[in-house]
Amino acid sequence: MHVHNVYFWLMDDLEGQALAAFERGLKALTNDPNVKSAYFGKPAKTHRNVVEDTYTYGLVLVFDDLAAHNQYQAGAAHLKFVEDHASKWERVVVYDIQTPQHLAGATGEPA
Repeated sequence: MHVHNVYFWLMDDLEGQALAAFERGLKALTNDPNVKSAYFGKPAKTHRNVVEDTYTYGLVLVFDDLAAHNQYQAGAAHLKFVEDHASKWERVVVYDIQTPQHLAGATGEPA
């Protein structure tokens, strides 16, 4: 599996309709046919020294493989999201993870 983790630091002056539009854009990304499972939201209130929680929204998309991820990147939903919302963020950080084939499910336990 290929896991695509995206963290957005939005402009400080965004509110109301702009934030709602951004969330609708995230939701649209989760509906891409290449996405196996998806999650998005704001930082959890875990308050530990090792937790990075300065971002505004996080997005996690899971794909069957790198090829599916690459199709998503070139697809209409992703391109529209970038076009519609890139002006709303100050910073974006992406962490992609390629899981070993022997791992099973969301637990990461060996098959």
